[in-house]
Amino acid sequence: MPEFNLKDLEKINRSEEVIDLLVSKNIIKEKKFKKQLAYEKELNALQFELLKLQQHIASNKKRLLLIFEGRDAAGKGGTISRMIAKLNPKKYRVVALPKPNEEEQAQWYFQRYIKQLPKQGEMVFFDRSWYNRAMVEPVFGFCTVEQYQQFMKQVDQLEQLLIDDGIILIKFFLAISKKEQEDRLDDRKKDPMKQWKVGDLDAKAQEKWDDYSGYIDDMFQKTATKNSPWIEIVTDDKETARLEVMKYVLLHARDYKPQLKLENDKDVVKRRRAES
Repeated sequence: MPEFNLKDLEKINRSEEVIDLLVSKNIIKEKKFKKQLAYEKELNALQFELLKLQQHIASNKKRLLLIFEGRDAAGKGGTISRMIAKLNPKKYRVVALPKPNEEEQAQWYFQRYIKQLPKQGEMVFFDRSWYNRAMVEPVFGFCTVEQYQQFMKQVDQLEQLLIDDGIILIKFFLAISKKEQEDRLDDRKKDPMKQWKVGDLDAKAQEKWDDYSGYIDDMFQKTATKNSPWIEIVTDDKETARLEVMKYVLLHARDYKPQLKLENDKDVVKRRRAES
């Protein structure tokens, strides 16, 4: 067995360096462990780069709004949690609004979301957003045809107003294959630590797959504009998807130049714009 001594351990400053040491001494050889190590190292580097982006946004009084949409079990929450892991909690918010109450149902549809827009120097993550009305609500009959059509007419105008006012807006759609979604939902049902993730609508995700597909296609066609495109992320490999989302934000946050050399994987990241 390879040897190491106390002097090796004294050089370690961070927990992740323990694994580096074990690999360097050829104690960890298995490919799956080395692949996991590579992921953790890249994740750590991107998280620190996101912290620098946050500092840039705060010092320059910018506003960043990241919208996360996608099919059930595609990994929205997991991606967001990795992105915020090393951020200053005073300078970001994660917004995951519950079902609208009676008062909110009587308001303009966008009103409760507008209250959550980023302030100067702040990053805001929308874990689902006003696009509930483009997918979930029509699929399950939670809105009328007229309400859906009105939303589709107004959303592009609203987003352009936000962009014109200086908000940096990036919209992600996390895509997943039907088989992978089925596997993840089954895993959630069986795992006591994940059962809280399974809601009434999640249980019908597979049954409503084709209905969702139709509304998703319409959403891409009608709400992906030149200034506000949809960034589709293939998430069957969750870890790769998380890294690619982080890279995209760092590469496309206006006026920010990352110190890391970054490039998105075109097989995972797809920029969707309306054909017309």
